[in-house]
Amino acid sequence: MRSTEPTAPDFSYQYALRLLTGRDYSVARIRTKLAARCVSESEVEAAIFRLQNEGWLDDRRYAERFAESALASGRFFGLRLRQEMRRRGVPVELIDEILKQATSEYDELDELRTVLERRYPGFDFSAAAEKEKRRVISWLQRHGFGVSAIMRVLRG
Repeated sequence: MRSTEPTAPDFSYQYALRLLTGRDYSVARIRTKLAARCVSESEVEAAIFRLQNEGWLDDRRYAERFAESALASGRFFGLRLRQEMRRRGVPVELIDEILKQATSEYDELDELRTVLERRYPGFDFSAAAEKEKRRVISWLQRHGFGVSAIMRVLRG
């Protein structure tokens, strides 16, 4: 009876390839996922090398798509976006480059107004209670907007 399981050296490559067909991952994330499967370090590195050479694994592409998606959806901005990219294993020097490129394409104040109106439609800072003001400001900060930009938009 023939086994359909890939051979040991090929297992890490096949597993990573299956993961990458669903979505992009950073090199660090793939390395972690392969290591969790009890694959030897040399097999992990060989699989990563092969995936990068074949164009399946690319930190730059992953970082660009992640930043674009986060900014377009309004999930993360500024410092929070940087933090999320770092948490996902994107190299710091690449984060700086990608964020400089991505943030040059959008105006923080316009994005802040859009997010504020979508999340809190009709919010009036001057008429709001202190507790509600703090809640709104805190939410915007957690999503990466700076305090000065938040206050500039809220005060009109």
